[in-house]
Amino acid sequence: MTIIIGIDPGSRLTGYGIIEKKGNKCFFLDAGTIRTESDEMPIRLKRIYEGLKRIIDFYQPTEAGVEKVFLAHNVDTALKLGQARGAAVTALVTHNISVAEYTARQIKQSVVGFGAAEKEQVQQMVTRLLNIPVIPQADAADALAAAICHAHTSQTLLKLGHASLRGRLR
Repeated sequence: MTIIIGIDPGSRLTGYGIIEKKGNKCFFLDAGTIRTESDEMPIRLKRIYEGLKRIIDFYQPTEAGVEKVFLAHNVDTALKLGQARGAAVTALVTHNISVAEYTARQIKQSVVGFGAAEKEQVQQMVTRLLNIPVIPQADAADALAAAICHAHTSQTLLKLGHASLRGRLR
């Protein structure tokens, strides 16, 4: 049994998703968003870190799948997203959680089968794959998709015989 946390970083809304992997199957545990509700970036980063710390302390995940920053058209937006992602990764690594990074295209390909899938398609597939009775909010669904992507990817790496998966994920 492995508990995996997925993170969809955002400076105003950071999605998180928690799944449990037992053998080849993934089971839904929790998902949601951390809302920062502040105009001051340092306060937003603190809320992301503290929110994830509480979730990590409760669920005790050992592995994480985090969406990589994409190249935004607006440089200021990309910088804020990078800072939010940094706060999230810091929360993970201070708890000794193995962190793997995936592009949005890799995550969508893994979950939907199409790297340019729409958000609604990701929400629908996450709902089906994890047998969730209610469609999760978009950021939470993206985080669950990152966790599912990691579960599939780490399983594939193990099958390929990589001696030290943990070392590859750090």
